[in-house]
Amino acid sequence: MKTIRILVRWLPAGLASLFVLTGCSLLPGASHSQRGHAFITYWPPAESGGLRLAVKDNIDMKGRVTSAGSEYLAKNGAPAVADAPCLAIARERNVQIVGKTNLSEFALSPSGYNEYFGTPKSPLARWTRLIPGGSSCGSAVAVARGMADVAFATDTAGSVRLPAACSGVVGLKTTQGLVSVEGVHPIAPRHLDTVGPMGRDIAHTVQGMDLLQRGFAGRYEAAKAAKPSAAGIRIARLRVSGTDVAIDEAVDHALARTGFQVGELPKNFTAKWEQAEKDGYTIAAAGAWMSDRQFLGKSGVSARTKAIILYGKTQAGSDYRQAVARKRAWQRTLQAVLKKVDFIAVPTVNSTPPILPPVLEIGLLETRVLSLQNTVPVDFAGNPALAMPVPLRHQKVRATSLQLIGAPRSEAGLLNAGRLVEAAVKEK
Repeated sequence: MKTIRILVRWLPAGLASLFVLTGCSLLPGASHSQRGHAFITYWPPAESGGLRLAVKDNIDMKGRVTSAGSEYLAKNGAPAVADAPCLAIARERNVQIVGKTNLSEFALSPSGYNEYFGTPKSPLARWTRLIPGGSSCGSAVAVARGMADVAFATDTAGSVRLPAACSGVVGLKTTQGLVSVEGVHPIAPRHLDTVGPMGRDIAHTVQGMDLLQRGFAGRYEAAKAAKPSAAGIRIARLRVSGTDVAIDEAVDHALARTGFQVGELPKNFTAKWEQAEKDGYTIAAAGAWMSDRQFLGKSGVSARTKAIILYGKTQAGSDYRQAVARKRAWQRTLQAVLKKVDFIAVPTVNSTPPILPPVLEIGLLETRVLSLQNTVPVDFAGNPALAMPVPLRHQKVRATSLQLIGAPRSEAGLLNAGRLVEAAVKEK
């Protein structure tokens, strides 16, 4: 009952009940094991030494079917006629692509659960099966388990940062519009969808970003030269109600140990953050309807996914238009804060990753996960954000995730700040 009360507080009206009802009708699908379910298609490296790149399987690759995590598309989709533009630099540099990674069906599930291709296992707990986070679960797990050095993933409502938090890796949500989303299975491309890199550490994430934006390595070196230490970096700390005390303490400890100038955000900012969260969810839900409604009658699309799409129909009218109308005001709010400080800091998630439950309880799990991620307001604004692991003391799960939010096109500065945190919290 406690979980249900949390959901009623945080989720858009009606979504929790849809998830719970459809969760009871799920049936296990085919077992599709590719390297522990991290990959849908895996191509073992022919030789070692070069950078290994994994690509989320909602990104087109010429000659390959883009499954978007769906049995229906895997069996009925036509091979892509061209690479998505976000692969252009990797192709030019002959980077070794080691596979297409697993994801939630149509990138719509926050838990990372996939009943057809299987669900990757978070490496944060050795004996307990924790959720990997969605939708970019395969990309995060492939990097965390050393099967790829870098992965490309997509983020609409937190789909890079949540899996990064659940697998103990680094994930960068890029500025909306910075990296082309052409050739990516869409949810809300006009307002939310982005492509970003994941890596096992900051250095590899920088390499990933350099494959997505020309000249990024130079921008990163300039950011390091401009801010070589944390002393000159100002951080505004955002506190979100319902966060586990241990998570807040871990984030505060990491910021203090790094040596940033840290101040608190005013309390009136929280109400605006919460409204932005609701608006972002509304746009994401409506986007599921607008982008995926053609799959409602298709065999091979899960009942749970169909319910999410149908829920989006209820949000695609006046609620959607009102949310879009509030976007500019929220952007101005963040802009005003980020004129006074360099970054905003907040936990990526409010607790450690939940345990992956039996199939019949997946619906309730999805609603719980939506309430745990502090990611959606960033997508709604279009700003970039970095999620990176920081130590979590005296807990069974040994790491949580710090999220740093920056002004548009501040990816280089975010990764430089992440470099300083990484060095400061590293176990001696």
